[in-house]
Amino acid sequence: MENQAVFSALEAVCKDAIAALSGPTGISDTEAASRLLESVRHIQGHGRALQHVVKCFTTVFHHFDLDPQTPANGYRTLVKVVRACVLHVIQKARYVADNCSSAFFRAEHNASELEAYSTALRQLRALMYLGQRLLGENGVDQLYSTQDQGISHSFVSEYMSLHKACFYGRCLGFQFSPALRPFFQTVVISMVSFGENWKKQQSGIGRAALSILTSGKYVVDPELRGAEFERITQNLDMHFWKAFWNLTESELLSGLASITANIVQVNLTLTVPPVTLRMPLASDHRLCVAVHPPVAHWGPGNVKMRLISHTLREGQDSEELLAYSEGASGSMSLPSGFRPQRGPLSPWLVVHFHGGGFVAQTSKSHESYLKSWSRQLGVPILSVDYSLAPEAPFPRALEECFYAYCWALQNCHLLGSTAERVCLAGDSAGGNLCITVSMRAISNGVRVPDGIMAAYPATLLTADASPSRLLTLIDPMLPLGVLCKCINSYAGVDCQTVEPTEELDTLGALGRETALLLTDLTQGASSWFQSLLDPVSLSVSSSPNHTPQSAPKAKSCDAEHNNGLVDYPEGFVPLRSEQLSEVRTPNAPILRNPYVSPLLAPNNLLKGLPPLHIVASALDAMLDDSVMFAKRLRSIGQPVTLSVVEDLPHGFLSLFQLSKETQEASDICTQRIRDVFEQYPVSANCERPKAHLNNHITAVTDPFGLSRRDEELEGENELSD
Repeated sequence: MENQAVFSALEAVCKDAIAALSGPTGISDTEAASRLLESVRHIQGHGRALQHVVKCFTTVFHHFDLDPQTPANGYRTLVKVVRACVLHVIQKARYVADNCSSAFFRAEHNASELEAYSTALRQLRALMYLGQRLLGENGVDQLYSTQDQGISHSFVSEYMSLHKACFYGRCLGFQFSPALRPFFQTVVISMVSFGENWKKQQSGIGRAALSILTSGKYVVDPELRGAEFERITQNLDMHFWKAFWNLTESELLSGLASITANIVQVNLTLTVPPVTLRMPLASDHRLCVAVHPPVAHWGPGNVKMRLISHTLREGQDSEELLAYSEGASGSMSLPSGFRPQRGPLSPWLVVHFHGGGFVAQTSKSHESYLKSWSRQLGVPILSVDYSLAPEAPFPRALEECFYAYCWALQNCHLLGSTAERVCLAGDSAGGNLCITVSMRAISNGVRVPDGIMAAYPATLLTADASPSRLLTLIDPMLPLGVLCKCINSYAGVDCQTVEPTEELDTLGALGRETALLLTDLTQGASSWFQSLLDPVSLSVSSSPNHTPQSAPKAKSCDAEHNNGLVDYPEGFVPLRSEQLSEVRTPNAPILRNPYVSPLLAPNNLLKGLPPLHIVASALDAMLDDSVMFAKRLRSIGQPVTLSVVEDLPHGFLSLFQLSKETQEASDICTQRIRDVFEQYPVSANCERPKAHLNNHITAVTDPFGLSRRDEELEGENELSD
């Protein structure tokens, strides 16, 4: 259905609903009836205004695509989100028009539903007006605004004050695939329950159990859930987010996930000591260059990795490799009674860097799709467990990932591969590391990987506004407040605010938390029981960091609250939040370092990159990162492909078992990795560059502050024969 037809259908159904609610056969003159009628009229007005804005966008948004075959950018996404909301409203308003005279019609429930979507449309109008400002200030083909005091500053100010709770209550996940909406509801309820009980107990599993038992009120009261989620995303610190995200690392949850995961014969955790490596130069294999172990922030340290292989291959059960796994978790994962039959070395190798905003998770929480990839590709995968911010800010993670890549090349025979073809793969923060590790390989003169598969990579870690980043106002997976906390942590701004987290998968931690579990269950059951006996408690937060109160309601923007904010068209005022907070905008100079934001890298670093395959989502707040980076590479003749999937959130790889759509998206990633190994598909008018096979060494200024001169490099070189 075309956009014009969608808005025409909205207008028609609103007229039908108004007639049905106002007619003699409509529901009785009650407060619910008045709310329904008022909501429909508001929806009608929002629809008329949005129709005009959407029409303006549709006339120009194709100019911002990578190419005609890849219709994707943030302006298209804004239209897509508005359209999805309108389609939901049409369905609900049609139900009201057809059933409001029925004896079984639930007036209160339907009034709350239409009020929620009316509010959502109102706030989406604000987003579209912000998008119009971006469109007016940015040039053709430019998705990011780099004006420090322009729309980027206005967007952050608007985010801090605009009402957002409506997008996390009844309207939660309306823009995504229907198969994923129950997942979003579960995650948000878990998050707000976990946040309510944050710091009550110092046990992870115990706190999780308490949260489950106190989550009932957020199930029955979507408005309270939305308000609490808004509070959490804006006010809780990075320690909370690390603890919540790392729940997936616990033995309990990871064990449940492994039940449905593919069985692999090798799943080893490796610990590699900090030893200087001698790597052959890509330009002349007779010479070599020293690759030193990671040293940033606290000096040389071990690098942890996980080897996953669906088939046991030569070298993977060798004493030399097993020596790296002594005392580490993991095993050969061989079935009972299985007689090892080693397969030959694979000519392929995948080196993987996981996502998690640079601050959370490890290879363990990404095992599920990695096992599937290993089976589908028949290839060993080495996933790097790099150190996390804020304890280990930039460049520690990059140093560890580059060192792990070089170690894998040098020890590929232990990993079950000859490494004739090597592909770097990663998602989100891991996609960023895939690109920057390749840039480090170029600057150090060592072999560059044969290709990169980056899923929804972060290529610009600044606060610059883009149309897709406006979605951080409504995205339950990537709110702006949380995104800023992650970026600041990686930049080292908050490096002293979080104490090192405990490993959740150790037997000691598990035993300690199990011992506290019964106490938590008892307290949780008592609290949950009380919430059932006392209806008032359903709207009260018991968080020690939150003053007990009913779910705050949004309020209209008046002259007082609009001071210093965006001027909207006459007659329109968005709703403002009662829970104002201060978002710490990332502005550290290091964020413009090309090894942090590769979109800002100079051409000489980007020209040596191997073929890059980007897989992004049309509904990802970081979509424009992928589009602009692909454009940048194509403009300098670099081979790049961009695949954009529909109706999925940021982080869809971790959800690949939840729906057909996420499985298909994971399969696209697998195919792009296969493309690296089997062929070199390039975009139009682009040939595969020779630079990544034969890098020449010149004087290079390292962005970390080190200068590498030819004569110094020659002093380190040794004849390999």
